This record gives sequence, C-alpha cells and structure tokens, in this order.
Amino acid sequence: MKRVGLTGNIGSGKTTVARIFEALHVPVFYSDQAAKGLYDIPEVRKQVQALFPAEELFSNGIFQKSTLASLVFTQPESLARLNKLMHPLVEDLFQQWRARLAPVPYVVQESAILFEHGFQSRFFKVLLVTSPESIRLSRVMQRDGIGVEEALDRMKNQMAEEQKLALADYVIVNDNLQMIIPQVMEIHRALSVG
Repeated sequence: MKRVGLTGNIGSGKTTVARIFEALHVPVFYSDQAAKGLYDIPEVRKQVQALFPAEELFSNGIFQKSTLASLVFTQPESLARLNKLMHPLVEDLFQQWRARLAPVPYVVQESAILFEHGFQSRFFKVLLVTSPESIRLSRVMQRDGIGVEEALDRMKNQMAEEQKLALADYVIVNDNLQMIIPQVMEIHRALSVG
C-alpha cells in the first residue's frame, strides 16, 4: 500500500482536495486533526503543559487552541518544541490507522508541514496544493476569524510555495480559476496503477 503525502501552505485548500480523494474511496489520514485529538489524552496534555508551564493551555480540562496558536505562531522556538513532541505521536497514530485498513492501492496522508520537517522521504509521492498568497490569506482570515497580522504570522512559519514546488511530485492548482476535480482525477489514475 503506497503512502502518498498531501501538503500545501495554510489556506491552499488541502482539505478540499483530501475530500475529493475520499469521494474516490481513497483512505485519507488527517495529520492536523490527529494532532488536535492528542490534546484529549491526559499524558499528552501533561507533556504539552510541561513545555509551556507559564501558559494556561487548558481551562476546565478543555484545550485552549487559540492560546497555543498565539504562542507558537509568534515564537518559532515554541513551535519547534511542540512539533518535536507531537510529530512522533502523530506518526504512531498514522501507522495504527494504516494497519487497520483493507488493502488499497494507496492512502493519502494530509500534512501541512511535510516539507518543513523533511518528511518527504516517508512517501511514495507527494502532492502539493498551491494557491496565490492573496487567496490563501483571505481564506485563513475568513476560516479562523482572525485579522491580517495574525494570518500572516501563521503563514510565515511555512516554507515558501516556490520551494515546495521543486520538491513535489504532483501539483494541484487551487486558484479559483482551474477546476480541482480533473486535476485530482488525473493523479488518482496515475497512483492507482503506478
């Protein structure tokens, strides 16, 4: 079973593309969602709180995503510490998920920061979703209900699209002009036989 990475900068439309693959009956593992679910595990909560003892990351046992986001997206060293803790845990969840699947030609793993951490060697192929920065900025602001500065802070923590283009095996352009489904279908056909 081939492992295919799906990545793209924040606001590029990775989730939309992932849902198209799901509609084609391709199993999709959402790394970001898996990471968020880890905050419900008491031992993980304890480790995260130990990384940032001065922060109120949990209120009445509920993870305060916005508090952590404002911390890690403005302090690269905090983001690096958090990633060091979370990445191995997400990889374990992926391996458990994949082990439970019936045989299929390939699975897709969505991961926003695949190239930033040099994870491309884990994958048979990597798909990159691209979108102009102005569109991505608008999407992030609307989706997360944040202002320009906060959205730009989040965006600057990711590698430039131009660098990712050189590393990707396939590119899906999501610019509100080109249709996404035909692009996904072409990749799906190639991965189903290759």
